[in-house]
Amino acid sequence: MLSKPAMLLLGIIYEKPLNGYEITKLLNYLNIKWWFNIADSTVYMTLKNLEKKGLIKGVIEKVGNMPDRTIYSLTEEGKEELKKSIKRSILQFNYDTNIFTIAAFYMDILETEEKKRLLEKRLNILQSYLDGIKKQDSTLWEQEVSVFHVANLKRMIDIVNAEITGTKRLLLACEGKR
Repeated sequence: MLSKPAMLLLGIIYEKPLNGYEITKLLNYLNIKWWFNIADSTVYMTLKNLEKKGLIKGVIEKVGNMPDRTIYSLTEEGKEELKKSIKRSILQFNYDTNIFTIAAFYMDILETEEKKRLLEKRLNILQSYLDGIKKQDSTLWEQEVSVFHVANLKRMIDIVNAEITGTKRLLLACEGKR
């Protein structure tokens, strides 16, 4: 599966071929750095790695007296790898929710029915997590462990509930609803 920076950059380039500078400016404009801290140096390093792997192709462009710039576009292999990573990210749950957030941004690469099917499977996975966590949540258990264990368990329940709510919202979006 792609790394979070790789999936984010492939998604951006999927929407429109861009150069590294334009990508860093877009990341700033979209305020992505507030929830996923990606340094400009990571952007450029990831672009080079993606190009080495054949997932993107860089074409050098000369515009007037400006320095040469490399415009990156996705290869067919890059599009397929992005699709696979989006699908895998939808079907897994991780308390680091950034990977699913990145996948959700670029879900339009998938067909509507496939998005719905994957999101419905995600809901089942999340519900299983929630059921498993709640089995541990009991008065007896709370009396035997530290208050921080109890607080953390409640926090985990909150995170899974938030993911369930967000996944339901994405399902509504598949139907053109807000």
